[in-house]
Amino acid sequence: MKFPRPSQEEISVNLTPLIDVVFLLLIFFMVSTTFDDKTQLSITLPEADGVPLAQINDQVEVTITSTGDYLVNGERLTASDSNSLRTALLRLGQDKVNYPLQIYADANVAYQAVVRVYDVAGQLGFVKLSLTTRESPNEAQ
Repeated sequence: MKFPRPSQEEISVNLTPLIDVVFLLLIFFMVSTTFDDKTQLSITLPEADGVPLAQINDQVEVTITSTGDYLVNGERLTASDSNSLRTALLRLGQDKVNYPLQIYADANVAYQAVVRVYDVAGQLGFVKLSLTTRESPNEAQ
């Protein structure tokens, strides 16, 4: 004689509420995160059209103020010449030549000051050089 087997309900876990909570947490953390811009100088960046690059933590920053003064990783140099710039970059260490060198130059700075940074960095072996600009207001729309 055959006895009918009792039917078993399929056990399942509904993941929809879990996914909803994860997305809400993601949105909360994206909105509540603060992004610090460590620049304390007031410089006016030149405008350019193009795709912005991601911010990198391990980089060397050279800032050129509107008066032509150099700052290497936030430290002002005593003189604005090639020798003091070379000394400051060498002081960082030879392992830093593999790091990207980010140049922040004021829009009103003399072109020679920017070329001097490129020249000294090239002589020291920096190969990942980039010049920081801001987005053109015409392209922002």
